[in-house]
Amino acid sequence: MPKGSPELTASRREEIINACEQLYQSMSFKEITIKEIGAVTSFTRTSIYNYFQTKEEIFLALMQREYEKWSHELLSFAEQQETVSADSFADALAHSLEKHEQLLKLLAMNHYDMEEHSRPERLRDFKVAYGASLDAMRTCLHKFFPAVNCERFIFVFFPFLFGVYPYSVATEKQLRAMREANMDFKMHNIYEIVYACVMQLLGGAA
Repeated sequence: MPKGSPELTASRREEIINACEQLYQSMSFKEITIKEIGAVTSFTRTSIYNYFQTKEEIFLALMQREYEKWSHELLSFAEQQETVSADSFADALAHSLEKHEQLLKLLAMNHYDMEEHSRPERLRDFKVAYGASLDAMRTCLHKFFPAVNCERFIFVFFPFLFGVYPYSVATEKQLRAMREANMDFKMHNIYEIVYACVMQLLGGAA
């Protein structure tokens, strides 16, 4: 770990994660390298290794940050509301994930690689953030829908998130291939997919 204040360390880690996020808007996971990330930071490429050993660790940190933000939003929603209908909860959850398209994209494409090529301590930190999102969802469900089987909801909903991005976002190449294959398909957005799933899991609970 580099010498310096905790504030400087945190600031530089954040800058690296932000650089990775910026590149991921227009480049694929395979295209992005430590060199590419270093080119859009204010310090040298070799300095990145003081904070992250692999690009997978940087992506994992990006996904960890997304989970942390989402967990905070879920808990804030639970604190601000006394009661909500199934429709209102599905609407809020769908809108929250709509804002976290980055998280859904990471889940769909690179989750295994990120975990496999990260140090145990980085993976532990990520699992803490992931676990917090599970607990935040439990908080919402226990408060608003005590009759719903909470663990069943989680068992279905969290794996379901891995498939949301590819069903809601397609490249022109993918769309053309589906048309040429004469597939009967209709693209749905993130909100529509998440809302439908949540309503199904809640069974219309009020």
